[in-house]
Amino acid sequence: MASEGPKSLAFFLLVLNLVLYGIVTIIAGWAVNYGIEYSHQTASTLTIPAHLFPIYYPIGNMATGFFVIFALIAGLVGVATSISGIDGILQWTVPNLLSAATYSTTTWFLTILAMGLACKEINIGLTDAKLRTLEVLTIIVSATQLLCMGVIHVGVTDVVNRQKFSGGRV
Repeated sequence: MASEGPKSLAFFLLVLNLVLYGIVTIIAGWAVNYGIEYSHQTASTLTIPAHLFPIYYPIGNMATGFFVIFALIAGLVGVATSISGIDGILQWTVPNLLSAATYSTTTWFLTILAMGLACKEINIGLTDAKLRTLEVLTIIVSATQLLCMGVIHVGVTDVVNRQKFSGGRV
């Protein structure tokens, strides 16, 4: 069958993204917890710009707070999208693939936002090794999510074309 290639590739990419987004969520959750625990004692001695963001991260720079929050949001949405996308890919029908395509596009936009903040944090510098790992994983998962989104859109086109030519309802 012609649709087995995109189906198996999409399934592989969704499982890979599930693992990567899970790791991003774990590291970002740790960073939020670390920032909450140590922000009071560290930020009390700093000048006013440090108090603009409610959580001060002593392990990063001024972009860390925004990056960690958006990475956590992108990670959680990515895990949910990967789980629902795996279900949609296994069923391989037009409505399920269209919902998987919509979810993957939304997740990619959130991941690109987190990736932009990761690039800003890399540009500023002075980050911890765990934050550098989170930055690298965010950049990698933005690329794999883009590939996954493309494969799902190819699968939608394939299924729609097969139904048109087989006389089925679209």
